[in-house]
Amino acid sequence: MSNYHTPVMLQECIAALAIKPEGTYVDVTFGGGGHSRQIINKLGKNGRLIAFDQDEDAQKNVLNDQRFTFVEQNFRYLKNYCRLHDAVPVNGILADLGVSSHQFDQAERGFSVRFDADLDMRMNKSGDLTAKKIINSYSEEDLHRIFGMYGELQNAKTLAKTVVTARLNQPIGTIAELKNAIQYLTPKGKENKYLAQVFQALRIEVNQELEALQEFLLQSAEVLISGGRLVVMSYHSLEDRLVKNFISKGKFRGEVEKDFFGNDQKPFDAVSRGAINASEEEIKINNRARSAKLRIAVKR
Repeated sequence: MSNYHTPVMLQECIAALAIKPEGTYVDVTFGGGGHSRQIINKLGKNGRLIAFDQDEDAQKNVLNDQRFTFVEQNFRYLKNYCRLHDAVPVNGILADLGVSSHQFDQAERGFSVRFDADLDMRMNKSGDLTAKKIINSYSEEDLHRIFGMYGELQNAKTLAKTVVTARLNQPIGTIAELKNAIQYLTPKGKENKYLAQVFQALRIEVNQELEALQEFLLQSAEVLISGGRLVVMSYHSLEDRLVKNFISKGKFRGEVEKDFFGNDQKPFDAVSRGAINASEEEIKINNRARSAKLRIAVKR
């Protein structure tokens, strides 16, 4: 499992769930199974764990335990599959967002700037949309939108124009070809950061990550029992902003709604005042922990 993915803030995540031995829990980002193993270890004989992962590679890590159910689906279908498996309501939900170490390390998946491969970036390998399709078929306006919104790139408009101009000569099919096409826009000394932002934008669009996260968060409020825990770890500001707003306001933008008496109308209360960050010791061991933000909420 550790070769597949090293979970960030593992003990903090498990503690945040406040696991009841006979409760029902959901790990919506199973991956290497690191979190799920810890949850199962804390469950009694009548406890249950439902795990979601849309990446077929994650199935290799499935736990051989009668209390465990694996769902090969995106977590945007949380409510439907929990109902299907007669697992509503649940006592806790854990989400460790982003890309697993395994996905980054598999060169052919196209997630990492470290390798050359086809521009793929699908978390679900049977999905239709790839980064290659986006780069070669999206309009300049749409490329501008995703580079600006999802990559938070200052020169998103110029980048989009550069990509559209480059693909007129020949299609851009690989990571190396994309790097080459945009190399003169890449700031000297900050190449890795810039490319990471470009790749983040493409990956979010390919996998509809922000739409899926919003659907998941809305459904989590319907699936959790009163007093149940929602534990979400994110790795970039776009995700964290959605999680923070949903926990604090019950919505993704605007102000919290109030009832006739002035009481907040929202499904969750934050357990921790702000986001929890990884310790310096953990960051030294696992660099991925540097950008992680953990938020914990309890269902009203």
